[in-house]
Amino acid sequence: MGRVDTIIGELGRIAEDPVGYVAGWKERHGRKAIGVLPMNFPVELVHAAGALPVVVQESRVPITLGRSLIFEYYCGYTRSLVDQAVTSQLDMLDGMFIVDHCVALLGAMDAIRYALPDMPVYLAQFTASMDEPWSPPQVRDEIALLQARLAALCGVTITDQALRRSIALFNHDRALLRRVYELRRTGRIALRAAEMQVLVQSAMVMDIEDHAAAMTELVEVIDIERRPAADGVRLHFSGHFCHAPQPELLDLIESCGATVVDDDLYTGYRYISTDVPDLADPLDGLTTWYFDRNNNVPCSTRAQKTVDWESYLVAAVAADRSEGVVTLMPKFCEPHMLYFPELRKALLDRGIPHLLLETEHEGLALETVRVRVEAFVETIKRRAAVAPELA
Repeated sequence: MGRVDTIIGELGRIAEDPVGYVAGWKERHGRKAIGVLPMNFPVELVHAAGALPVVVQESRVPITLGRSLIFEYYCGYTRSLVDQAVTSQLDMLDGMFIVDHCVALLGAMDAIRYALPDMPVYLAQFTASMDEPWSPPQVRDEIALLQARLAALCGVTITDQALRRSIALFNHDRALLRRVYELRRTGRIALRAAEMQVLVQSAMVMDIEDHAAAMTELVEVIDIERRPAADGVRLHFSGHFCHAPQPELLDLIESCGATVVDDDLYTGYRYISTDVPDLADPLDGLTTWYFDRNNNVPCSTRAQKTVDWESYLVAAVAADRSEGVVTLMPKFCEPHMLYFPELRKALLDRGIPHLLLETEHEGLALETVRVRVEAFVETIKRRAAVAPELA
């Protein structure tokens, strides 16, 4: 086993057991851990307060007691969150913070408040209309309130100096992750989609300095070991705003003769796409980051006239030379479901092969998915074979 496999394996164990990692970190450091929910929360604020920011993951545990507190037609991630609260899986957290994202996530937060009445839970509402002149000042005010709430919870003063240091650390880690993405996108290295997801997922729960140290070593050795790039059909993954697709699903897709070269998943490029600018006022920098993220990788939960997800996706497919797009849509994900017709139309208009796969917390029929993916890959191969004859 090479050093690349060792590093990814170590990060994978943390990504698979975030509860164990957080409990161990708290025991070693004697500080608080703050749970945050996707997608727009500035985790640098938590770090600057001396606490560990933890993006709460979907649990692999079947949903049981949580069913009594949330609708069955909410997505698997929100139902898992509530179940984690009811079954004591979130007890290692000292508070939970969220920037509004979708109706289902807000409903989950209400259920978590009910299930954990002693847990400090705070909701910030960032303006979703990105073009209005009053939006940036409103978002900055909300970020200032988040800073005050975190400072009070952690019993510290969050200084500009501490916040700038945290911003620099997270920017550095994102840059390292983007470097690996670029190496894979250009074919210089081969990493499976599940491995790429591990790199990002572990960044969501680990101490950022420890994660950056692991990523620094990975970037140093990965080009030396130089795994040969796979020669399967090049695919782009799109979707999954909040939580990680099951690794078994990702592995299955690639086992059908596909190679995933890029994505806009939340536990992927969407999470690492944008740095916080180094401005004189760090709160201004965090405000700018919120708006820049939607410019870089648009989201259907935000409203903006100057960018749209379908144009981004078409451009990304051209840039990474993907031969097809696989949309991973969590069942009952309303923001994705409502926007999907626009994505589908844009892909059809440009002749980009596309496959929609609906995912769920439990009960995903992998063999049925295999048949559909194999047919999709074969269609792309036959299309490529016929194209030279038509030229």
